Amino acid sequence: MKRLDLILNGKGGVGKSFFAVNFVQFLKDRGIAHVAIDSDNENSTLKRFHPDTRFLDLSNRRELDGIFSALEKANLVVMDCRAASTDLFVDYFAEIDLPAVLSAMGAALTLVMPVNHESDSVDQIQRLADQFGKKCSYVVIRNAAHSESFALFESSEVRAKLKDKLGGQEISMTRLQDWLVESLNAENLTITAAINHPAFNLLDRQRLQTWQRRLYAEIETVSDLLLPAK
Repeated sequence: MKRLDLILNGKGGVGKSFFAVNFVQFLKDRGIAHVAIDSDNENSTLKRFHPDTRFLDLSNRRELDGIFSALEKANLVVMDCRAASTDLFVDYFAEIDLPAVLSAMGAALTLVMPVNHESDSVDQIQRLADQFGKKCSYVVIRNAAHSESFALFESSEVRAKLKDKLGGQEISMTRLQDWLVESLNAENLTITAAINHPAFNLLDRQRLQTWQRRLYAEIETVSDLLLPAK
């Protein structure tokens, strides 16, 4: 079973690209073959940290076909979807009859949806769950970058729907210290590369390694929804 992972939430600043960069690094560190796609023409973060990433221009509707061209040749495709692109994907998937395409390719779709403390991020997840229902799988990333409170999400109807009716799963992405995030961006380094880079001292390398181990352990718990079936 092939797998298409769309990292999607129409709300900007919820951690889509940050998770995408680290998830693609997880795949590389684990030796898992994949194709990575970036679709943010203003801030191509994924491609900046992983230059082998492909780019699709969402302003050209037909370029979206490149997602499935990649999936024909690979068992795993990971796409970082830019903000405010929910409607575009909903319309496109209706146009091509997504369930039929996935069935023909022997593939499954997982929506990877970061959420934070803001109501807009929860509303976007509600929209996606309402639109796609049981047509795909769901992984929610509880991103604690700006707050460790997820009260709005925890009390939401969509959380109950995902857990009880749609088989959704949740993982956590803890906050990484601000100065480390800034240094990684300044050097254009993934955490794996930074661990052996002279720009980072011993203690900061330890902080990075600890954070990465925690995230990788979280990813492993939902590998059945993020990776191709063996």
